[in-house]
Order: sequence, then structure tokens, then C-alpha cells
Amino acid sequence: MHISVPHHTTREEARRKIEERMANLERQYGHYATDIDKSWDGDRLNFSVKARGMSGSGSLEITDTEVIVDGKLPLMARPFESRIKSTIEREAAAMFA
Repeated sequence: MHISVPHHTTREEARRKIEERMANLERQYGHYATDIDKSWDGDRLNFSVKARGMSGSGSLEITDTEVIVDGKLPLMARPFESRIKSTIEREAAAMFA
């Protein structure tokens, strides 16, 4: 799954907004996850999560103009890929509006 969203801000501000949103998501849904791993390497965030017997992983890269998300969904979630993708696009667009 590949998603690209313009951010119209600095890389630092984009990162701050991403970190803030991820912290909110972890507080809200973290009890479903058995393992959340995330690490920044410059402007690239590598992540993985296990929840309800499924695992997913991917990366998020901040460029000067956009945020690029590349993710690998579990096989069981693939039928919902378009819905998941549109939800992420909508959330990201709202975050950077």
C-alpha cells in the first residue's frame, strides 16, 4: 500500500504533527496491540505492529513537500485495503490542512 499526502509545512512541523497523532492513536487503540515498534532514521519512520493476531509493517517518509507511507498489510486485511487507504489519506489530509 502506497500513500502520498502533501504537507505544506516544514519537515520538522510535519514530524511533530505525525508524532502527536501517533501518540493519540496509541492512547486510543494501544490496548488492542501486543507489540508496537517504531524508530526514526532521519526523516523516515519505520514501524511495525501486532494486533489481534495480525501484524503489519511499513515506513513513513517526510520530504520537503509530502509524507509518503508505504505499508504491508496482513493477508487477512487485504480485502479492506482500499478502505484502509482512504481512511489514512483522509486522516493525513486533515492533519496537514
